Amino acid sequence: MKFRTEITPHPLRESIGYSSRIFAMGSCFAENISERLQRAKFRVVSNPTGIMFNPASIAASLERFAEGRPYAAEEFTHADGRWFSFDAHTSLSGKTAEEALAKMNCAVQAGHEALERADWVILTFGTSWIYELNATGRVVANCHKRPQSHFTRRRLSADEIVGMYDRLMTGLLREKNVIFTVSPVRHVGDGLEGNSVSKAVLRVAVDKIVGRHDNAFYFPSYEIVNDDLRDYRFYDRDLVHPNSQAIDYIWEIFSATALSDGARELLPRVERIVAAAAHRPFNPDSEEYAAFCRKMSEAAGAMKEIDFSEELNFFGRFCK
Repeated sequence: MKFRTEITPHPLRESIGYSSRIFAMGSCFAENISERLQRAKFRVVSNPTGIMFNPASIAASLERFAEGRPYAAEEFTHADGRWFSFDAHTSLSGKTAEEALAKMNCAVQAGHEALERADWVILTFGTSWIYELNATGRVVANCHKRPQSHFTRRRLSADEIVGMYDRLMTGLLREKNVIFTVSPVRHVGDGLEGNSVSKAVLRVAVDKIVGRHDNAFYFPSYEIVNDDLRDYRFYDRDLVHPNSQAIDYIWEIFSATALSDGARELLPRVERIVAAAAHRPFNPDSEEYAAFCRKMSEAAGAMKEIDFSEELNFFGRFCK
């Protein structure tokens, strides 16, 4: 008997290896995947200007990163004793305009360099609802808790999203492999009905984008959580975000779907070295632990294509 509709992973036409450079943007689900990739020692940069949820803000940020165009002071807003940009997360705000501007331009430069080098781009859409700032008509990435009267809220259409990403896929992303995902995180602030329509718009848009471009791929994170796992025991206490068990399961499927044979072969060895460096021994001054650190250092040194500098520095403190 079967009690679940399991997702069968189908390998992508291209695959991610340890020599790949990855740039990820989007909702908190993009952060989850990026964190797993970083933990596995892949070269990945995620959301330089903070988490973003809607496709329009993600597209605008990609264009800004591609240009590497710095922000000017007049692009910032002052309220509640801080300066901030509607294009970025609150962590990039500052008590002075100079502080906020420095943080933002540092993030833009990091995004420019990471996007320019990236072989792979992972984009996760969270919602098709957007907020347009009434004063300028621009879509904001973050409302910064400003009064709702300052914004006009509306939902993007699938065709609007497809139009934005057709331009990107034939422009700045044309030489990169792009994985699109729809976040399984429910936006309950939109109401469950509003969330359902929002996700449907995203899914239709992504299907059209992937169908039009050979370098675009879809990873079914949304279906994995909502159709395969399909149970509240796979959510955090807020009943909105997938819990660590669900993310582990998604990572397993992502690994089988997107990683190269060589990367999957190395993965257990990489994870063992990372776990060993994270472990704190009972007796770090013992000869047994020194021998263990030498063994781990040798194993890490044998994998030249992977940056184990942090782990090697740790093991080096105990090798005798």
